[in-house]
Amino acid sequence: MIHSLADVQSQKIGPNTRIWQFCVVLPEAEIGSDCNICSHCFIENQTRIGNNVTIKNGVQIWDGIEIEDNVFIGPNVTFCNDKYPRSGFRKFQLLKTLVKKGVSIGANATILPGITIGENAVIGAGSIITRNVLPGQKIVGNMKVIE
Repeated sequence: MIHSLADVQSQKIGPNTRIWQFCVVLPEAEIGSDCNICSHCFIENQTRIGNNVTIKNGVQIWDGIEIEDNVFIGPNVTFCNDKYPRSGFRKFQLLKTLVKKGVSIGANATILPGITIGENAVIGAGSIITRNVLPGQKIVGNMKVIE
């Protein structure tokens, strides 16, 4: 289901995926099956989203971000793909981010570029992820590990 008020330019969208109003999906983006892309999301070209992924409202998936299967991304999560952004600078180094299977990311978390979040990790709401997260880790705040 693609809402009539969404701008979906990609043909690489799996069955039973729902894309809601006011989303933009660029032509080269890949989205798997059984996903739920909520309203006001933007998905750039060099992205891959696996199966059974939920992306809540207000999330942007920039070039270089890959999301594996069964991932939950809360509202207004911020991904970055440029470590040193400058206006008008077109030759920046694209840093790839990988979100592994089964990860849950809480609302308003910020994921810096070049990060891998390991399988089944949990990122608390409002957290700032500045380095790789190990599989199964629970992170809150500014990279505080919860046992």
